[in-house]
Amino acid sequence: MTDTAPWLVVGLGNPGPEYARHRHNVGFMIADLIAQRAGLRFSKHRRVAADVAEGRLRVGGPRIVLVKPLTFMNLSGGPVAGLAQFYKVPVAQVIAVHDELDVPYEQLRLKQGGGEGGHNGLRSMSSSLGSKDYVRVRFGIGRPPGRQNPADFVLSDFSAVERKELDFFVDRAADAVEMVIERGLEPAQNQYHAS
Repeated sequence: MTDTAPWLVVGLGNPGPEYARHRHNVGFMIADLIAQRAGLRFSKHRRVAADVAEGRLRVGGPRIVLVKPLTFMNLSGGPVAGLAQFYKVPVAQVIAVHDELDVPYEQLRLKQGGGEGGHNGLRSMSSSLGSKDYVRVRFGIGRPPGRQNPADFVLSDFSAVERKELDFFVDRAADAVEMVIERGLEPAQNQYHAS
């Protein structure tokens, strides 16, 4: 980790109001909350197809660049790689925040590297970055009920029952991202995998 490079926190999702509350857009929701907490505003980057918010996590804290790619999920890697190059961010300081079918709703899983588990946003990021060694903050959405197609499930809104606690879990995921940046991946795993 370098002191000069910021952390690149990538909320994965699809652009446009019609997707805003979908399970697949929970990465955008978490990025929005982190920006709000830090008093940062998103604006379109001048060179890359992404909305970015730059600043510090807190006064005197680590530098961050929050990212919401303006491409669709399966093309997220291009903007992420472009921004990593623009800000000179090493892959180990890139954090992908995304929905995860293989983790039950209410749970978070944090890891560095590994496979993409069929997640098109991660697959695109790994391909464009030329590495899988970025950090993932995986927000559990659980498996679809019955025989519902997973693609339809991720592109649908959270259920009424899930929405009752969604703000709490988004808040918790934002806490986890901030802890990874400030204290490291292992302490964050110890805290958020246990609860």
